[in-house]
Amino acid sequence: MMERRNELGQPIGAALPGWRGCPRPRRQQMEGSFARLEPLQAARHGADLWHAFAADTEGHGWTYLPFGPFDGQAELETFLDTMSRGEDPLYFAICDKASGQAQGIASYMRIQPEHGVIEVGGIAFAPVLQHSRVATEAMFLMMSHAFDTLGYRRYEWKCDALNAPSRRAAERLGFRYDGLFEQAIVYKGRNRDTAWFSVLDRDWPELRQRFVDWLAPENFTPDGQQRRSLGDDRA
Repeated sequence: MMERRNELGQPIGAALPGWRGCPRPRRQQMEGSFARLEPLQAARHGADLWHAFAADTEGHGWTYLPFGPFDGQAELETFLDTMSRGEDPLYFAICDKASGQAQGIASYMRIQPEHGVIEVGGIAFAPVLQHSRVATEAMFLMMSHAFDTLGYRRYEWKCDALNAPSRRAAERLGFRYDGLFEQAIVYKGRNRDTAWFSVLDRDWPELRQRFVDWLAPENFTPDGQQRRSLGDDRA
């Protein structure tokens, strides 16, 4: 690509003619074949989430999150009620369509409509949701909504650099590693170096097709095992 320069001879970024920014995401349902994302409501989703999260008896899933674990259903529902009222982060419950039960939460956050940048974060999956078609499709639905419906240019994923499962999940979902922000935040009384990942709009069409192919019924055995992994076709 030819380098652009201004009238002073300085290199400048690519022109974005007609750029007007993006709409903010709204509280609306997103539905696929296996997953349904519903705007988070403590009264509707609290009991399901409490029972689903309770399967993590040792609390492994809360180590790298800024919230949790919770001492009871009431405390969880208070947290969910607070989160459900916010605009950024904007939280959704991840529901298994087959059972109708909420099994996790995720949000759009650090929303910058004027720049076309949005992050997926605050992700908490109950054990039953982890490594499932429902979880993968939920992440696909959120990414597709950001790119295809709202027109965002950059979709981000950030996590504690020591959170190996989250880093693997980002890479499996097609995010590119952007770098490390050392001493980025303090949470739960400890330092966090933050690993940054992203998907750009120019890479989305190829990644979208990879998700579509992976989620196709013929990619799974009758007992639900994948025949080909999501990253098999990645260069």
